[in-house]
Amino acid sequence: MGRELRDLAATGTAELTLKLIAAEDEEPGVLTQVGDSPALIGGLDAESLAGARAVVLAGGAESSRKALELLDPDDDTAVIDLTGFAEERPDARLRAPLVEAAAEGEADDNSGARVHVIAHPAAIALALFLRRLHEHDEILRSVIEIFAPASEHDARGVEELHQQTLSLFSFQKLPRAVFDAQLGFNMLARYGEEAPASLEDTELRIERHLATLLALPGEASGAPLPSLRLIQAPVFHGYSFSAWVEFESNPGVEALEASLAMAPIEVRTGEFEPPTNVGQAGQGGIAVGAVSMDRNNPEACWFWVVADNLRLAAENAAEVARQLS
Repeated sequence: MGRELRDLAATGTAELTLKLIAAEDEEPGVLTQVGDSPALIGGLDAESLAGARAVVLAGGAESSRKALELLDPDDDTAVIDLTGFAEERPDARLRAPLVEAAAEGEADDNSGARVHVIAHPAAIALALFLRRLHEHDEILRSVIEIFAPASEHDARGVEELHQQTLSLFSFQKLPRAVFDAQLGFNMLARYGEEAPASLEDTELRIERHLATLLALPGEASGAPLPSLRLIQAPVFHGYSFSAWVEFESNPGVEALEASLAMAPIEVRTGEFEPPTNVGQAGQGGIAVGAVSMDRNNPEACWFWVVADNLRLAAENAAEVARQLS
């Protein structure tokens, strides 16, 4: 996640000056780069945080806890949390500027917040999609299956899926520290009992964040909360969503595609290949395609939605940082 934010800063998409600080699995003093410029990774201490307009939490629980403890409560340094660690703090506010852009007055409501928790990327993607649809064509109900990538569990999840895939080809014992189940060439509706994280907890977090984002003011406010099911997919990066949406009066595929086609949503109409999580890697916003009528319900349509989870979260964090500068 931190690397994505570095890339955004380096490409000029976000006007940010970053100071890199080591998290749990990193060594301070290592020379790296932000874009074409060299950068030294500093240690996590009070001195390294002093003077920052905002501190971005993009590591694990240990480094996030330490950073929050080191911050002087009398300073006006804001916290931008990409991990969800600070979500339960009383001074935390859920943020998703890409969604808030269409809402009325939300920026003013958050102007004095100390801790800005970036909403789960799946919730941001679905809020963008459902609010845009509901703004033009009233939604009655929807059912959405969410296919999560291994990078939901940062580098550890990606590495375990990689090693599981190699082990299956060589008939070796599978590593199970993250998922406690076979994910390689497999789909999971639940992790193993020894997994450190729960798929159900992530599903509830997505639902909770989505409910908050759908309730933001604006013309699109009031879109009904969908029925959600989270599935762990054997892919490295990128969320995919299979969405069934029933409307008060279905305007048809072409009208729905036209109503969705506005930044930050890319629409792939029928003459183009549907979007994929691989093709969306490194791209901001979301992509929608494979829109088709439900053969058994004339008021419903199917949609295929994809988003790069890391880039989507990072660009929302970068926008919060820009607002604070």
